[in-house]
Amino acid sequence: MAAESPAESLRDELSCPICLEYFTDPVTIECGHNFCWACINQCWGESVPNFSCPQCRETAQQRNLRPNRQLGNVVELVKGLRFQVVTEPKGETVCEQHQEALKLFCEEDQTPICVVCDKSKAHRSHTVVPIEEAAQEYKVGKHHQGSETQMAGIDLRITNLCSLL
Repeated sequence: MAAESPAESLRDELSCPICLEYFTDPVTIECGHNFCWACINQCWGESVPNFSCPQCRETAQQRNLRPNRQLGNVVELVKGLRFQVVTEPKGETVCEQHQEALKLFCEEDQTPICVVCDKSKAHRSHTVVPIEEAAQEYKVGKHHQGSETQMAGIDLRITNLCSLL
């Protein structure tokens, strides 16, 4: 397995292990792990007497969520850098948000996505197919019917998709 790039390592450190997105209102729990405030509250629910860390399983007797403002500031700084879609040396185009290869195609959003996006809340319930399959369907004319304006936009996205292959 190849070693992670510094950008991948940074993204991992700034992502919540529950939702896999950049931290939103990060909090630190007793064991020192960080989570989004909403994620850990949803995970723990309302009436759990012993609170277990979703990452290391260490338990705490009381719910003690300490806001981690410094981590929140770092997340906002990194988001502000506006990672642009870049081409890696292998020639793969990568996800702007996760720096992962764009290997899947979201049919609802009509856009290439990475495997992390596929698992995120934004695409979890969407129909996702391998990017090669979407490109092949477009090439043989199986793309969806819609208004001329919709189809022009979809055609442009799929043409861009085909150029990635």
